[in-house]
Parts: sequence; C-alpha cells; structure tokens
Amino acid sequence: MLDGLSLPWSWHPGTLIILLVMSLLYVLGLRRARRRYPEDASIKVSHIAAFFAAILIAAFVLLTPVDTIARTQLFSVHMAQAIILTTLCTPLILYGSPAILLRPLIEFPVIRTIVRLLTMPLVASVIFNLSFLLWHVPKFYEVAQQNETLYQIEMLNIFLASLLNWWPLIGSLREEVNRMAYPLQMLYAFFDGQPVDIFAFVLVFSGVAIYKLYLIPPQLHMSAFADQTVAGALLLIPGLIDLVVMTPLFFRWLGQIEERTRLADQRRQEEAYEEEEEYEEEEEEASK
Repeated sequence: MLDGLSLPWSWHPGTLIILLVMSLLYVLGLRRARRRYPEDASIKVSHIAAFFAAILIAAFVLLTPVDTIARTQLFSVHMAQAIILTTLCTPLILYGSPAILLRPLIEFPVIRTIVRLLTMPLVASVIFNLSFLLWHVPKFYEVAQQNETLYQIEMLNIFLASLLNWWPLIGSLREEVNRMAYPLQMLYAFFDGQPVDIFAFVLVFSGVAIYKLYLIPPQLHMSAFADQTVAGALLLIPGLIDLVVMTPLFFRWLGQIEERTRLADQRRQEEAYEEEEEYEEEEEEASK
C-alpha cells in the first residue's frame, strides 16, 4: 500500500495475449514487407519504435497496479488510463504502421470491404463514441468495476475502437480506402470529439459523484466528486488534441488551394500565350 493505494499487479491473460498477438503480427508484417520489397525504405526505425512504445505503454496501464487503482480506487486514474490508450497509444500504433505493412490486408476483397465500412468517418465515430459512452453508463460501469475480466474487455473495446476513430485522420491507407478532403477531415476532427466533451462537462459540473463504488483512500483527502472533477478535466484533453490535429489540416488545405490557384494561373498564362502566338501567325498570313 502506498498512501492507501492498492498495488497488486493485474496479470490479465486475455489482454497480454492480445498485445503479444499484435506485436507478433507486426513483426511478421515487417519481415514480409522487407522480403517482398527489399529496396523499399518507407519503414523507418521511428515507425518500429513508435509501435512498440505504444504496446509497452498499453501494457503499463492495463497490466500493472495502475489498472487496479483505476478500477477500484480512483476514477481519475481510470480516465487517465483511457486517455493514454486512446490519444497516445493509438496514434503511435497508426504512425508505426505505414502503408507497406497494411496494404497486403486490403488485397483481399472481403477484408477491403470490411475495412472500408468500419473506417467510414461516420461509422468510425459512432462506434467509438457509443463504445465510450455506453461503458460509462453508471449501471454498466459498476458491473464492470466488480468484474476484472469485464473491466479489461471495456478498456480493450475502447482502445480498439479508437483505432477506427483515428483512422480517417492518420491511417496510412485512408487515401486508398476512404479518401476525405481536408475540410471534411477538419469537420470530422471537430464534431467527432463533441459527445465525449459533453460527457466531460457533465463530470465536472454535475455537482454530485456519479460513480459511487470507488474506495478512495482517506490518506489522499479527496472527495468522490473531486476525483470525478479531475477525471472530467482530464477528459477534455482529447478535445485540445483535436484542435492540434486540425491546425496542420487547415494549413495543408490552404496550401492545396494556393497550389490549385497557381496551376490555374499558369494554365491561363499558357493559354493566353498560345492565343497570342496564334493571333501573330494569323496576322503574318494576312499580311502575305
């Protein structure tokens, strides 16, 4: 016990197996890509480091005392756990999975159809937001709190759903599967986070503790509502990250408009030059 915090390790076989399978599939994908495309240099050390950093971080929040504290003692730690999985681990995994690794999967028509359906912006957003919000309905959440396996299923469900949620913005094959223009990407980034942001404001301004099964150590001198308020404040972080994501999208969109304008001006100049040459040729022929 540390300041009243419970520190037993959470060795959940299912979660461990899922993380190991993801790592094994990644290694096999690397070997296949390097064997099939030996000259391709698109897989960088930073990709590999990002992927395995995400796996290690996920293991830390799901298979250590952090998970026990998040489930039984501090709701704020639970929310930090969810945010780390969905706004840190997921982007790292998608960054660490370049197109050369994932493209073989969509070569199969059935898998390509499934991927295209699940990564459609509206579908991906609905799956993630429903997963997150339904698991946090107090009755459902209390049941998960009292069952370690169900709590792990909850966290893995949210984690895996967040992979779909981030895909329309940073998935390496998004251009090939579901292409989305920059303005639509910005709208997606803005509106996708609204349900969770509303839930965060409910946690902060409700005035009462919603989740009542947490046994907060008295040594921390923290009320249940204060713990919940911290959780709500933490849950606003993904909304700030959405704004960070929207900024480069906006400038890319401006760059795209500028490039199109430049090409259009260039085309007009070329057409004007061609018309001028034709006019001069006609004048020369008329003078003869």
